[in-house]
Amino acid sequence: MKFLYINFVIVLCLTAITTFALGIFVLIRNRHNIVNKTFAFYSFSISWWGFSEIWGIACDKRLTALIWTRIEQVGVFFIPTFFIHFVISLLNIKDKKWLLRVAYSFSIIFAILCSTPLMIADSVPKRTVPYVKHFGTSGSAYYFAILFFVILSIYGLSKLYNAYRLSYGARKNQLKYLFWSSLSGYVGGAANFLLVYGINVPILNPFGTYALPIYIAIVAYAISRYRLMDVNVALTRTGIFVAVYTLILGFPFVIAVRAKGWLIDKFGASWWMLPLGLMGVLATVGPFIYIYLQRRAEDRLLREQRRYQESLKQASIGMTRIRNLRKLLDLITHIVTKTVRISYAAIYLYSEEADEYVLQISRDKDRTPISKLSSDNPLLAWLTLKREPLIYEEVKRQMEDTNDAAYRQLEENMRFLTASVIIPSFLEDRFMGFFVLGDKISGQIYTVDDLNVFQVLASQAALAIENAQFYEEAKEMQEQIAQAEKMATIGTMADGLSHQINNRFYALSLITGDTIDTIKTTDTSKCTPEVKEMIEQINHALQRIQSNVTQGGEVVRGLLKYSRKGDAGFEALDLNSLLDNTLEMVQYKVKLSEINIIRDFPKNIPKIKGNMAQLEEAFFNFVDNAYDAIVERRRLLKEKGYRGKITISARPKNNNLEIIVEDNGMGIKFANHEKIFTPFFTTKATSRKGTGLGLYVIRRIITDMHKGKIAFESEYKAGTRFILELPIAQ
Repeated sequence: MKFLYINFVIVLCLTAITTFALGIFVLIRNRHNIVNKTFAFYSFSISWWGFSEIWGIACDKRLTALIWTRIEQVGVFFIPTFFIHFVISLLNIKDKKWLLRVAYSFSIIFAILCSTPLMIADSVPKRTVPYVKHFGTSGSAYYFAILFFVILSIYGLSKLYNAYRLSYGARKNQLKYLFWSSLSGYVGGAANFLLVYGINVPILNPFGTYALPIYIAIVAYAISRYRLMDVNVALTRTGIFVAVYTLILGFPFVIAVRAKGWLIDKFGASWWMLPLGLMGVLATVGPFIYIYLQRRAEDRLLREQRRYQESLKQASIGMTRIRNLRKLLDLITHIVTKTVRISYAAIYLYSEEADEYVLQISRDKDRTPISKLSSDNPLLAWLTLKREPLIYEEVKRQMEDTNDAAYRQLEENMRFLTASVIIPSFLEDRFMGFFVLGDKISGQIYTVDDLNVFQVLASQAALAIENAQFYEEAKEMQEQIAQAEKMATIGTMADGLSHQINNRFYALSLITGDTIDTIKTTDTSKCTPEVKEMIEQINHALQRIQSNVTQGGEVVRGLLKYSRKGDAGFEALDLNSLLDNTLEMVQYKVKLSEINIIRDFPKNIPKIKGNMAQLEEAFFNFVDNAYDAIVERRRLLKEKGYRGKITISARPKNNNLEIIVEDNGMGIKFANHEKIFTPFFTTKATSRKGTGLGLYVIRRIITDMHKGKIAFESEYKAGTRFILELPIAQ
């Protein structure tokens, strides 16, 4: 019987110490969180009961035992109230303030009654419970207190069960363990009520009370590492801890009790040194035994998790060898979804052109993913600032606890993205994009180790993505160079081509002219009306051909003039004439009818010293680029009543003429300002629209060939202005 008594004391000590320590730990983790606070007070009430009961059953004097028993019951009647408050907070159950007021009111009333015989009448030895010295006897109000305890406990457990049944994924897994551990804890602990009435169930007492420290440790671990720690691991660690330290504390006690007589015979008055020394030895080797058993157990529990984590690490090393961006992204999502077995995965990368994070690839045929997120989205601002993963359940909990608008926006965005976890991808300080991960198919949660591996994968992926993007950009640049060389070749062939084309036009002109003259001199008076009508139609068609031949010849002459090098030297040029020649050529590429060309300078503006062909090329590019920017703004912004406008203004400035070419197009993003004059850099959508040589050539014409200056100002979604300074002709 002494062994059972010692065992009962040990389990009460474990319960009291662990619940108090874990309550403090959880409260320190986040003392402002209502879930943490209610759980901490819930733990303290259990600890109160544990410490008080130790003193109550250990007292030899009846009156002292009665006092401690009454003190003990104060903690008992606050246990269900704090439990129900904890459950309501954890599950975010609304409109239950009345229930909490009622529960706290009854707890306070019962706590007051504990000091009177109405609750605990007396404390007497329990013959039916031989390992307990004294135990309280119930008063008339004790039945109501037990009923109160049972009703609240069942209500809280039922709410946990319903939430578990209706939840899914990782949340379901967490609530499942929370419910079953709570149920076992209450069944094991509630058996102590039976002792008040002298009823001892050997299965439950004293061993059933061991369910309390195990239960409370699982719950504490789940809350302190919410959504980051699988409670399977917490259960295993706690079980090993309890088993090891029960052995360390219990075995020397058993020897001391069972072999006391033998020890006294052998060692005399120093008999106690053997069990004390044994306890010291076990306490020394205990941590090593615990660590060894914990590692062996976790190796078995986390074998699958560590296998896929190792696979992800190996995959991250080989990603940098893939040059095709599409294949790379497809490989990343394939590895993640198949290896980790998650329901959904997507990758978003930053697009400089659109200033958005655009969906590149997703894996889940049953979902319609969000195609893009603006760069000023609060979710992206948070990821850029924090540089760490976002877990949906944590964000949701923070939103519910703090009612912070920032967390509300994060939760809304993550819900729209169907994201359980978002992993940001950084290359040094540059935010490349982010991975969206859904729930694990197994229903398990993402552990700390999972998130660490995903962060390594995201970092390696950022490097691999940059390599693939650089390779594709280099490939595109080679194509642009080839296209530029092709255009240059066509320019050098312009003389010969124009001669051949003009010969054809000349022949067509002669043929159509001779045919028209023949028709005019032919007598058609005797022809039938049908024949006369046919001859008129032929004559009209020939006149149209002759007109188009003339226009074609003008186009060829203009192309020839534009393509020839400015070998004629520098001369005094009139700005109006320069613009007329430019618009004459540019009309064949852009639709001038869609925009307004405004010349904002006087007719007698000073002439500039320059090469006509070279400056025509420069202004051709200005108008062409402005037109493209206007079309892009019209397409993207869809502003009502918007019409494109290009304004050319000029004024003398010292010995130069300052010319400003301004448009109200899409403008240039600030990030691209430094690159605007770089060869082969283009903001246009395709290589068919631009090779990225236009502004580079313009700067060379203005600064190198004409010894002038060029600068630009641009505001995205507002427009661009180029400021030129060219020498005035003396």
